[in-house]
Amino acid sequence: MAAAERSLRVEAVVLRHLDWGEADRLLTLFTREHGKLRCVAKGVRKLRSRKAGHLEPFTRVALMLARGHDLWIVTQAETVEAYLSLRDDLERTAYAAYILELVDRFMYEEGENRALYTILVDVLGRINSPEDAFLAVRYFEMRLLDIIGFRPQLFTCVACGETIQAQDQFFSFQQGGILCPKCGLYAQEARPASQAALKFMRHFQRSNYATAIRATLPPAVRRELEGLLHAYLIYLLERDLNSPAFLREVRK
Repeated sequence: MAAAERSLRVEAVVLRHLDWGEADRLLTLFTREHGKLRCVAKGVRKLRSRKAGHLEPFTRVALMLARGHDLWIVTQAETVEAYLSLRDDLERTAYAAYILELVDRFMYEEGENRALYTILVDVLGRINSPEDAFLAVRYFEMRLLDIIGFRPQLFTCVACGETIQAQDQFFSFQQGGILCPKCGLYAQEARPASQAALKFMRHFQRSNYATAIRATLPPAVRRELEGLLHAYLIYLLERDLNSPAFLREVRK
């Protein structure tokens, strides 16, 4: 982004906001054009603010931003997609919160990543629809890992290089992929990965979305797959996530 730019027109998803001063909000956005940005929405906590409804988390919005002293300032806001259906279902809300938290945690400020913006918009639309949100989120996780450069190796053992056979294996977060049963026994940080879970991870990794959602996962495999991917992402972040706990509470 050129330092001389005094205004920006962007499309963005609002990741989160924080009260700022007496009537303002500090927004964290993921924009199509410039990646993650922070900006200030002045006066949006006032009752008569016309911008407030456009700047809630989960909202896809078109914005005009002006360069302030330290931060960008929102001068115009218009909703592109409000994703209203996901707000009416607590589990879908929790899934969406998880997606936004992943994007927020993995992305640095002011670095364009249109591929990530595209899959973010896609997954929010899918969570907002009657589709199986679980499958949409797992597919997003696999695409996210590709984009950030941590695509897990699922077809050969990351230690010995042997082709993975049709049997239970181990998943090494440290080495970034599957360990065969022989190598997995010597990796204390590795977690068991069943043949069924590995099958579906491979399916999501190499399929387009239309093909991926044809999968029928038994409940036990869903739990295992979700646990493996959550744990791998947390390992990469080197910190815990807040939204999975909210999702677990909603499911109870």
